[in-house]
Amino acid sequence: MSTIKANRWAWIVSGIVMAGGALVLGFMLVLATQNSDRFERHFGWLVSANMGIAAFLTLIIIVALGRLAMRLRSRKFGSRLLLKLAGIFGVLALVPGLMIYTVSYQFVSRSIETWFDVRVEGALEAGLNLGRSTLDTLTQDLANKTRVAASRLSEQTEPLVHQQPSLLELERLREQLGAHTVAFVNESGQVELSAGGDGTRLLSSERLPLPWRTEARNKGVLAQVDGLEDRNDGRSDVANTSHPPARIVAIAWMPDRSFSLQAHGHFLMVTQRLAPDLVRNALAVQTAYQEYQERALSRSGLRRMYIGTLTLALVLAVFGAFLLAAILGQQLAKPLLLLAEGVQEVARGDLRPKAIFGSGDELGGLTRSFADMTQQLADARTLAERSVQELDSARAHLQTVLDNMSAGVIVFDAAGHIEMVNPGATRILRLPISAYRGRPMSDIAGLQGLAESVRQRFEMVANDPTPGERLQWQEAYELQLPSQPEPLTLLVRGAELPPDERLIVFDDLTEVVSAQRAEAWSEVARRVAHEIKNPLTPIQLSAERLQLKLEDKLDEPGQQLLTRSVNTIVTQVQALKNLINEFRDYARLPSAKLVPLDLNGLVNDVLALYGQAVEQGTIQLALKPDLPPILGDAALLRQVVHNLVQNALDAAQDAASHRKDGPAPQVTLRTDTPLHEDGSIRAVRLTVRDNGPGFPDKILKRAFEPYITTKPKGTGLGLAVVKKIADEHKALVRIRNLASTSESVSDTASSQGYPAAPGPSGGAQVSLSFSVLSSIPLQTGSH
Repeated sequence: MSTIKANRWAWIVSGIVMAGGALVLGFMLVLATQNSDRFERHFGWLVSANMGIAAFLTLIIIVALGRLAMRLRSRKFGSRLLLKLAGIFGVLALVPGLMIYTVSYQFVSRSIETWFDVRVEGALEAGLNLGRSTLDTLTQDLANKTRVAASRLSEQTEPLVHQQPSLLELERLREQLGAHTVAFVNESGQVELSAGGDGTRLLSSERLPLPWRTEARNKGVLAQVDGLEDRNDGRSDVANTSHPPARIVAIAWMPDRSFSLQAHGHFLMVTQRLAPDLVRNALAVQTAYQEYQERALSRSGLRRMYIGTLTLALVLAVFGAFLLAAILGQQLAKPLLLLAEGVQEVARGDLRPKAIFGSGDELGGLTRSFADMTQQLADARTLAERSVQELDSARAHLQTVLDNMSAGVIVFDAAGHIEMVNPGATRILRLPISAYRGRPMSDIAGLQGLAESVRQRFEMVANDPTPGERLQWQEAYELQLPSQPEPLTLLVRGAELPPDERLIVFDDLTEVVSAQRAEAWSEVARRVAHEIKNPLTPIQLSAERLQLKLEDKLDEPGQQLLTRSVNTIVTQVQALKNLINEFRDYARLPSAKLVPLDLNGLVNDVLALYGQAVEQGTIQLALKPDLPPILGDAALLRQVVHNLVQNALDAAQDAASHRKDGPAPQVTLRTDTPLHEDGSIRAVRLTVRDNGPGFPDKILKRAFEPYITTKPKGTGLGLAVVKKIADEHKALVRIRNLASTSESVSDTASSQGYPAAPGPSGGAQVSLSFSVLSSIPLQTGSH
């Protein structure tokens, strides 16, 4: 439903509701004038209802005028026409209505005032004042008598402590005063002696009220009417026996005139009953006066109700005039308003089919032409949206390709800030690069050097006048991150993107370079072993033959020199043979034959060779039971465990030999199972720890390369063999120092899902994680 129709129906419904409410109130007004007793208690409600509906109608008129003023201020089409129609109809309804309202107001006001006699009200007020004067006179008279009696009684009583008059004296005093009761009350308000009465309680409470005592002590005497308020309940039966009889109570203060420190004063209380006729007449006058006042209030409410109903009729007439003006104005301006609404919708971007005014005049043709134009615009926007969707689809396709690339991609804007990063960049650099969007790459910890190198490379290419070299470049970088023990070898390619953006694409060549280096070392080892091993045996045989031929021909000193020289040659030749054999073993490691294997059983088999160290506590085991079987080659893995244990023992014993008061050498072998987030087993891990000196930083970065060692007599092939065998098993090898200097390395291991267990303050740790597990149950005794 359009806005025009909604407003019109709102006005019609509001008019019907308000007219119905006005008719209901008018009907109730007629009933009130015919039978005032039925609606006497609801005059106030009727008046409030009349005024409320009148105020509500007035508020609707004010709101309608306000909306019309806002439409006029915003220069909406048709506002002036609606304003003219509303003004005309409003004046036509308001002028005669005001005349009738003024005359009716005066008539109702004067007529209702004549319905009540003012002299009756004056007579009731005079009777009420007469009753009050009579009671005041009786009260004052009893107060004066009680004051005089208390003064006389105080003078006659001897000034002794706790002295009180006799009962005979009180009875005589009651007869003299003509009172109903006379009581002698102590200072705390308790009655000590009383005379007269009919056997009922003298006081309604246990003692005389404190306010009464206070006022009597301050003024000397207190007198008031008691029990008359309880009877004023609005009922005609004033002789109701449920209430105590009305009386006048007078209380006089009798101070103790002795000079004793324990002196206490007393009160003299005198009561005198009021005559029943006097009480009945006083209450009757008061009840009649109250009823007259209530009817007078009803008279005012009736007058207000008549006036409110007249006001309601006036407001209803004006409201009907404005309603008629709004309906006629909408009918006259409907085609133009329909066209204006369509223009506003088009301006907001709404190009849906527009309504057409069903007439054959010029305005109808204008709306049809506008609808055709809107349809043409809608068709053009549909084509544009289709093109945008195709562009978004191509962009999403490109983004999917970037997200699934193994290479890292980073796009920089014209200011050098990161604009886009794919997951490959985060995976390679192991840094939250996406969190630095809109910031330069130099803000990322560890990438300041790379950022500066990339910037310089782009500037150099941009300033290079060589044709074909201005758009892209390629260069290898070795990046050392704080969280990685080994440097990353990156192949970075850069290119300019229009208009002023820059793109870098990089691949992680660390494993490739490491594999190439290992392959090169294998080839070197093979050739060195071949070239050196051949002449070693002739050299050894020639030295031994020289010793055999020349030993008998030389004197004693010459024989000793010959023997030492030959022994030296033989010893060095043997050492060279051992070295060549190790080269050969490294270059010719057999391919791994993967079978289900129990890692705990394999560790126990290898440690059988180190029985003495295990018995002495130098080697400790922390093997997790019920490990799942892995796929591995038992012969190669025995060599791995043997190399790791031997290296750890050598490092721990070497550190213990240089420490006088340090801890004993200790090597710990531990197996466990890191878990995924869902609780499933991620890998089976073997960890070897020692409390030795650890690895130097320069050795730690290249620990798995051949011929890198800290031992004086080591060949540097132990960890290289471990790394090569681990690669054959698709296992992950991590090495770190347990000292605080390599905490970043520990963080890296944790980020890979392999949390580092706490260890001693010093030493090194090598972990080997097997992620390829066997799905075939392990046979008993096979490992």
